Order: sequence, then C-alpha cells, then structure tokens
Amino acid sequence: MQAATLQQPVETTGFVDRRRSFAGHRPDGPERRQFRDGNASLNSEVRELQDAIDTYKVSNHRKFITTQELYDVIYELGYRKF
Repeated sequence: MQAATLQQPVETTGFVDRRRSFAGHRPDGPERRQFRDGNASLNSEVRELQDAIDTYKVSNHRKFITTQELYDVIYELGYRKF
C-alpha cells in the first residue's frame, strides 16, 4: 500500500533583501555603525577611542571590526606596549 503524499502549491514570491529595505527609516539618515553608546560621562581618552573606531568603521564600510582592526585603530592613536 502506498502512502498518500500531499502536495501543497508552492508560492513563488520575490526575494526581499531586508538589508536594502528602507522601511521605517530614511536611507539618507545617520550611519548605524556607531561604537559609541551615548554615555557622555566617559573620560576623554575613551571618547577619543570610540570616535576613532566609529571613523574607521564608517570609512571602511564595516559594521563590525576584527581584533586586528581594533589594534590598528589603537596603534594609530599612538598607544604602544612598553
């Protein structure tokens, strides 16, 4: 005896690339890659590092950075291991 197989009609809808979708926000709005968390009470060195990371991420079109990239940003700020 054969088992009956039910075949559902397959809906073919176009692929929606949500990364390119601008629903709910403006495409010319602020860059959404900020490292800074908005905490204004941090000391100036921490703010400088946050700004440098944000600048790096925006200029290199990166949402996340690797440890090597983080090291490069810190090195460019002049920090050295003694």
